Amino acid sequence: MSSRDPRWVFKDRPSVGLISGLVVTGLCALVSFSFDVLNGDPVFFFIALALALAPVPVLLAAVLALDRMEPEPRSNLIFAFGWGAGVAVLVAGVINTLNLVYLGQADLIGEADARNVAATFGAPVVEETMKGLVLLGLLRFKRAELDGPTDGIIYASMVGLGFAMSENVSYYVSALDEMGAQGLAVTVVLRGILSPFAHPLFTSMIGIAVAYTAQRHGPGRVGVIAAGWIGAMLLHGIWNGFASYAGFPGLAVAYLLLMIVLFSMIGIIFQDRRRIVGLIHAYLPAYQPTGLVAPYDLHMLASLPGRRQARKWAMTYGGRPGLRAMSDYQLAATELGLLHERAARHVIDERTFNDEQHALLACMAEARRNFPVQGQGTQFPG
Repeated sequence: MSSRDPRWVFKDRPSVGLISGLVVTGLCALVSFSFDVLNGDPVFFFIALALALAPVPVLLAAVLALDRMEPEPRSNLIFAFGWGAGVAVLVAGVINTLNLVYLGQADLIGEADARNVAATFGAPVVEETMKGLVLLGLLRFKRAELDGPTDGIIYASMVGLGFAMSENVSYYVSALDEMGAQGLAVTVVLRGILSPFAHPLFTSMIGIAVAYTAQRHGPGRVGVIAAGWIGAMLLHGIWNGFASYAGFPGLAVAYLLLMIVLFSMIGIIFQDRRRIVGLIHAYLPAYQPTGLVAPYDLHMLASLPGRRQARKWAMTYGGRPGLRAMSDYQLAATELGLLHERAARHVIDERTFNDEQHALLACMAEARRNFPVQGQGTQFPG
């Protein structure tokens, strides 16, 4: 085996398709940004870009902090973010602009009303569809990575953050150009501080539906995805509608709704974490005769504090190689529990189960061989 990374089981290597996809998303982002430059002063663009980029590291850290039990492959996360920041925002921007032009030329409503109608009824459909397409792609090509609602929320959040970042550049340029520094400050507060997770939360409705579908066969799956899609568009439309038609009181109500959804999503993630812990307790004890799993391993794997304590121990007595070994062991053991669940739900066939089981056990064995030697003063914690 050439790598100790348990994720080689899922072939998480840069493929031609992934590299091509990243190139396309990057080009789309450049085209989108070029429109922002042409529509305003180039100095305004760079100010807006800096303000849009500033909170991104903090927001990404907050999202990824929820994904510690079974981290998703970096390549998938990068592509999801890039899709939102490039392809989704460019196509949605073009369609939204065409919709606004159509409403303006129809001479049925004024310019302000046209903007409100487009924002409330048009933009949610277009934007959630473009963001949701990458989740359908994951369902089609990376189904094994969608192990539960947490994964759907994480991927949806990544594409949502990418979309929001690029969209904020346009809003900031427009605010600075039309209303000056004061308008820019208000827009930054509303979009960058008060509602940075709006787009991730909208699209998380689709993410949960797609993740649910990935774990099941039979009829009804299309209906589940459709329900999630409609939920995302409705939530997005309610947010835009209250903000457009009801002023500050409407925005306060929409913000309260968003907070309810946010805490609901966090509750779903913690419930999903308990499910994964249950899988570890249910399936890993059977591997104790192999010597790859001991009672204290189960205790360690079943909680984030226990995992963190084990990695700290490995780093203290084994340095970075020891830390890498412990991280690999924890990840492979967790993936093994999830593998059993996929087999129990008949999501994978027997041959796939056997191949991935053998690979993960080999990863666990290799990791254990690189644990720090448990001599005096290096007793494993727990």
